[in-house]
Amino acid sequence: MSVRTQSSEQSAEAAHRAGFACFVGRPNAGKSTLTNALVGKKVAITSNRPQTTRHTVRGIVHRPEAQLILVDTPGLHKPRTLLGERLNDVVRATWAEVDVIGFCLPADQKIGPGDRFIAKELAGIKRTPKIAIVTKTDLVDSKALAEQLIAVDQMGRELGFEWQEIVPVSAVGDQQVALLADLLVPLLPEGPALYPEGDLTDEPEQVMVAELIREAALEGVRDELPHSIAVVVEEMLPREDRPADRPLVDIHANIYIERPSQKGIIIGPKGKRLKDVGVKSRQQIEALLGTPVFLDLHVKVAKDWQRDPKQLRRLGF
Repeated sequence: MSVRTQSSEQSAEAAHRAGFACFVGRPNAGKSTLTNALVGKKVAITSNRPQTTRHTVRGIVHRPEAQLILVDTPGLHKPRTLLGERLNDVVRATWAEVDVIGFCLPADQKIGPGDRFIAKELAGIKRTPKIAIVTKTDLVDSKALAEQLIAVDQMGRELGFEWQEIVPVSAVGDQQVALLADLLVPLLPEGPALYPEGDLTDEPEQVMVAELIREAALEGVRDELPHSIAVVVEEMLPREDRPADRPLVDIHANIYIERPSQKGIIIGPKGKRLKDVGVKSRQQIEALLGTPVFLDLHVKVAKDWQRDPKQLRRLGF
């Protein structure tokens, strides 16, 4: 078993590489946080509630010798709704197209049936190299970490494949994040950069804005409405007649829930919760766009949207 804990030397003459990597793992295994840490800017929605990443958000890591494009997929899970089935299809389609797969397993949780379910699926993908990434190492001591690393190695062997690398990381503590990039880069094909220098994601800005609003809307109501919230940005336009040195972007967005009874939960007493959602998401959106924003939010009901193919399409799934 090769567990990597120090940086590998790069040859100065190595050819430039560019390609795609994706992080997989149970919901809430630290995939989005790791994407953000590698890219160095917030591009994927992070949440301590499972199943919040609905879009394939690509983070782009620019290095002198390589360009690493990270595809962040939803967590693979046993589906209970049509939305769940579609999310699983997205995951499998992504695995077939990337150059390397990173399987995230949290250091603070024993390997469970969900992890084995994913590892079994991975065992069927023969050609793509697979790296095991033990995340959240800041939450455990060295003995527990060693046991987890051995268990991860063992799981691969039991399923008949060997991990290319096993890497412990803490995205929150910024431990070994650069090393992880060092290990992913050599597994990419040689070739020129696929995106312009300075691009951090190819996700349309409107999708990212919708994700930031959704993240803020989930903040206080995760237990009551974990999956019932979808956000659609209806309009995003620079306001006319503004001086060049004082631009303002007008954003009109709808927060959709499944039942009228959920409306009060999102809006809160005297509209306080919705106001908080607006304030919190506006700060994040302004940081993303680099310009002041006027944010207009409305809460609407889309009855049982997770089970209705027409509504799923309309809400972008």
